[in-house]
Amino acid sequence: MAFGCYDPGMRHAPSDSDLLTTGKAAALLGVSRQHVVDLCEGGNLPFRTAGVHRRLRREDVEKFARARASGHKLRREEARSLWLNQVVAGKLVQDPDTVLGLARDNLTRFMRVHPEGMSAYWLRRWRDVLDQGADAVLAALTSTSKEGIDLRQNSPFAGALPEDERQRVLKAFANYWRRRGTA
Repeated sequence: MAFGCYDPGMRHAPSDSDLLTTGKAAALLGVSRQHVVDLCEGGNLPFRTAGVHRRLRREDVEKFARARASGHKLRREEARSLWLNQVVAGKLVQDPDTVLGLARDNLTRFMRVHPEGMSAYWLRRWRDVLDQGADAVLAALTSTSKEGIDLRQNSPFAGALPEDERQRVLKAFANYWRRRGTA
């Protein structure tokens, strides 16, 4: 097995019984398998590879889960998602019928593509939030809670921002994050 982002100074490699698939790690974290893959590729979760498959140490996944539950600072991708969704929240306040309609249409389409698994779970949660109305949606879009972060990983608001506006927000966020790191 080749290592992904494990510390090369590790005294011994974990045994296969200590390793989880991305699907099992996703179930432990309550997120989609794709989100776990993204966390691995972003350097947020250490992994090793077996052929083309990623394997994660249970210890690392549990440590990551504890950090999330303890209200840690937002990681870069979580903060970037929050920035984008705050702009979506602004669109929602200006034109709730259009934005909620788009989200419902996307949700229907996404639920056909992902009828089961963790993505389906979060899509059902979004359906519940949408059913509660604009105030609940605004809270979910701008929340820094664990659930808010997880909801945004499976957002039904694709297309709510024109691409040029989305790119401006991403550029502003990148500048902010860079300055934040040097402050």
